[in-house]
Amino acid sequence: MSKKNTGKENFALSKENYMLLIIGFAIIVLGFILMIGGKSEDPTVFNEEEIFSFRRITLAPIVVLAGFIMEIWAIMKKPKSKGETK
Repeated sequence: MSKKNTGKENFALSKENYMLLIIGFAIIVLGFILMIGGKSEDPTVFNEEEIFSFRRITLAPIVVLAGFIMEIWAIMKKPKSKGETK
């Protein structure tokens, strides 16, 4: 009792899912890039505006969170059937 190989394998994720995963990963990387920086010319001087800026404290975590939400959505999205159209 052997199964016939039809040549079409069923994967859990489709090409569209993988593209969405790559986009989500890029959004996460962008969020971490927004967090970096804050190096001071003089290490004995504390510059509060550089470290506690809107970009690092608010914007970057929101971007990272959006990237993780996109990753979850990309994994959970059902791949379209072969005959299914928009």
